Amino acid sequence: MKLQFDSSQDYQTIAMRSVVSIFDGQPLAKNDFEVSFTMEGASISFSETGVANKLVISNEQLLTNVQSVQTSNNIAKSDELVISFSEDKKTVYCPFNFTVEMETGTGKTYTYLRTIYELNKVYGFKKFVIVVPSVAIREGTIKNLQITHDHFQSLYGNPPINFVMYDRSNLSALRNFAISNAIQILVINVDSFTKDNNVINTMRETGIRPIQYIQYTNPIVIIDEPQNFETDIRRQAIANLKPLCTLRYSATHRNFYNLIYSLNPVQAYDLGLVKQIEVDGITSDSNYNAAFIHYKGVQVAKKSLKAKLTIYVNENGSVKLKDFTVDLGDDLYELSNKREIYKDGYILNSINASEGTLEFSNRTIVKEGETQGGLNDEVMKFQIERTVKWHFAKVKKLKDKGIKVLSLFFIDRVANYREYDEDGNPGKGKFAIWFEEAFSELKKQNPDLIPFNADDVHNGYFSSDKTGKGKDKKDVWIDSKEKNTQKDDDTYSLIMKEKERLLSIEEPLQFIFSHSALREGWDNPNVFQICTLNESKSDLKKRQEIGRGLRLPVNSEGIRVQDKRINVLTVIANETYEDFSKALQNEMQEETSVEFKDRIKDARKKATIQSNKELTLENFPQLYDIWERISQKTRYSVHYKTEDLISRSVEEIKIMPSTKRPLLESKTGKITYTDSGVEGILSDISVKRAKEVHYQIPDVYGYIQNKVDIIKNTIYEILIRSDRYDELEINPQMFLDNVVGCIKKTQNNLLVEGVRYEEINGKKYEMTLFKFEEIETYLSNLFEVENKDKTVFNYVPVDSDIESAFARDCEADENIKFFFKLPRGFKVPTPIGNYIPDWALILENDSKVYFVAETKGTLNKQLLREVEKMKIECGLKHFGLFNAKAVEYRMAVTTRDLY
Repeated sequence: MKLQFDSSQDYQTIAMRSVVSIFDGQPLAKNDFEVSFTMEGASISFSETGVANKLVISNEQLLTNVQSVQTSNNIAKSDELVISFSEDKKTVYCPFNFTVEMETGTGKTYTYLRTIYELNKVYGFKKFVIVVPSVAIREGTIKNLQITHDHFQSLYGNPPINFVMYDRSNLSALRNFAISNAIQILVINVDSFTKDNNVINTMRETGIRPIQYIQYTNPIVIIDEPQNFETDIRRQAIANLKPLCTLRYSATHRNFYNLIYSLNPVQAYDLGLVKQIEVDGITSDSNYNAAFIHYKGVQVAKKSLKAKLTIYVNENGSVKLKDFTVDLGDDLYELSNKREIYKDGYILNSINASEGTLEFSNRTIVKEGETQGGLNDEVMKFQIERTVKWHFAKVKKLKDKGIKVLSLFFIDRVANYREYDEDGNPGKGKFAIWFEEAFSELKKQNPDLIPFNADDVHNGYFSSDKTGKGKDKKDVWIDSKEKNTQKDDDTYSLIMKEKERLLSIEEPLQFIFSHSALREGWDNPNVFQICTLNESKSDLKKRQEIGRGLRLPVNSEGIRVQDKRINVLTVIANETYEDFSKALQNEMQEETSVEFKDRIKDARKKATIQSNKELTLENFPQLYDIWERISQKTRYSVHYKTEDLISRSVEEIKIMPSTKRPLLESKTGKITYTDSGVEGILSDISVKRAKEVHYQIPDVYGYIQNKVDIIKNTIYEILIRSDRYDELEINPQMFLDNVVGCIKKTQNNLLVEGVRYEEINGKKYEMTLFKFEEIETYLSNLFEVENKDKTVFNYVPVDSDIESAFARDCEADENIKFFFKLPRGFKVPTPIGNYIPDWALILENDSKVYFVAETKGTLNKQLLREVEKMKIECGLKHFGLFNAKAVEYRMAVTTRDLY
């Protein structure tokens, strides 16, 4: 296969011309210049004729050109040319830096390579250095130079060009770079020249440091993924190349030095330049029955060791995964906000860095990178099944169109995919076994769709070590402890070199397993599924995760496919698609120039709530009138019989849903980019029950008593009489949570039914509560009052559209003489927490009635949440004490409901 390239893509042409235009006024360069190389410390010197770039236009002209380009591209104009400084701002590195933002998968490399040809054509610039952060990206860049060569030669009339990858064993290539009259492109990894002892910076026998050949040419330096270069060491290394300027290309810049072109993720999505995204979120509804611990690794401090781990915690009424850095003596029970499952013996006793283990007080041992407890294996197995299912569906859809489908699995431990015995002989890990089971099952259902066996269609790409000697020497895959190691780079460069083979329909390989460390530099246009298999929630950034599959696919003729119905990337994640969408949006706002509207409130659009007049009886007689009627404080008492609690709880438990094994759920949501943000729209649901597991049974009485304040004998009677205790073994967490819910509901109902209010002599809500309402807040949360005589403040705070409409009705209704939102300090005590009613108002129709109103979206109490219903019942009893004062408490949607 030979990939085809399209030179008429408008967005790439605009990006190219944006760079070319910053040099407007620069004349076409003369070719030769004289350069003198002098041996340091000696009088010997010699000269050679070389070819260099030379900037003629002034700094002022450059700034004018940049501002003109920015105006054309709707980018905020630079007031000055932004310089690359050291962290302390004392050292200037590169004075001329220009930034191009291009979303991943939109042809950034193609664009900057074409820009090289265009700069040569217009201005005669000939010396270019492409600096990359890793060997993987270096290999990808060389590959792109090779496959685009014929295309660019045809487009630009066959100019002489030479591109070379820096090789410290072939330093003569640098001399050729300097003296050649052809376009010269040097591709170099930044780590090759950051240190003084790098070969390129070391004095040779000739008296020349090889880097000088580059310096004397004043190359235009193209920095690929410059967010990886934002340290003083790397900034200095770039400056040491003596660049005419730097051109910075990335989708995720940390610093936007003189931004001249922007194609952000939302624009790329809208223009159909990248695949659309859908997320198949795999979650378990109740996998909290075992003490889940994922040991991420050790953190080395100056005088101690700490462990980084993930556990489940109680948070805001639900159970969530949370990361902690723990020290010896830390108790997971306390860290988890007293999750019962961690109660017995989960105090950290030892951290063994050499063996990579943790030991807890109950002698539980967890190895680094491993997980104990939970349903993680079930979740990951389901992820693999879903990925294979998506893959088969895509193959069925695209096979006749000549489009090869690839799926990529990110994993964090080699052992999960490939195991080795003591002699280094390989065996299949659990991921490989699960994959082959899923593939074989779907192949039975679709026998003619994929003409290869399960063991032929998948492979792994990992770093490796040698084991054994002589003829017994073997490669053994290993986990890399550090990011972006040399071994990782070598591995990923292998994937780079096989891009065309992977795209061939005849090539069996379709499923690729690799480390989650795989970052910028490797992608394949025909990746349609990406599945991240982590033993805890993935730490991989969402944009990094989807970035390997955003590029538009190609068919068997190497032609890009532009059909949006085909161009969909499916991410199979171990979280909900809603959470994935939120995380993706946050990253896009942090890492790109995208500014979503409405999601971040405009800090300038605020207003201060102020009293329309001084709060006196003379100014507000109606306020004082109603306040006198409703401001009496009360206290409550509650009476109910224990037998009622037991019998009614038993009835609730008998009709509660049956306890089932944890449910694995797949919800697929299509991810869309809008001006307001990243949204996920539900498109598909699939479920699967977890296999039967024998769970550790927690302390039943202790668990229930922590949630509900009742004695053990009462709990015993409820459980025995409900006759459903045997369901505890099926799913302890689900059963106990359901039982607690039934008891709480019953207890709350009895509390509300039995509550009695009485006035507290001499205790009233003070009028000073209104002073605390004078605050500054967002206009979007306020209703602006026009008739200042009908209420207390210039603005009425509102929490919803219903409240805003109610305030508008109050102001417009001539029978409502006065109204206001009750202050936040006006709290009615109830057995289930304090209650703050919404409104107080005076309505005059046939008679004068003083209303306390609670606005809801419905008058049907059955449609309200239990806690809302109960607080309204308490409100009726509290304000019922004041009926003799013509006070009524009423639920309302609009003011008409008060008549």
